[in-house]
Amino acid sequence: MTQETRVLYNETCPVCRFEIDAYRRRAVADGLPIRFDGIDRAEDWGLTPDRAARQLHVWQDGRVLSGMPAFRALWSAMPRWRWLARVTDWPLVRQVTEVLYDRVAAPLLYRAHLRRQGNRGPADPGTPQ
Repeated sequence: MTQETRVLYNETCPVCRFEIDAYRRRAVADGLPIRFDGIDRAEDWGLTPDRAARQLHVWQDGRVLSGMPAFRALWSAMPRWRWLARVTDWPLVRQVTEVLYDRVAAPLLYRAHLRRQGNRGPADPGTPQ
């Protein structure tokens, strides 16, 4: 029995939407048990929409992953992408991709999200920007 993988992503982000739409098309074409939720479903995941907008989140094997571990979980659930999950889990590659995602890509995409929403700061009190 194949366990469902769930993806929580910022569907208001054009970059995120473009990438996730490609994964969704492949998942549908391959009949994969992957469900894609927009950040309007964040509370179902136990997250605020603001927290959900900061990174990709994936639910797999009963746990929620975020950032690069979430990408690796998604890629590992997709036969054509498993190679990328393996490569980005090599120790040096993992460190580099996590720094690039956590400190460059995710913050840039989040700041663009805030601009699209007309916000200047985080909605979660005490959350670093």
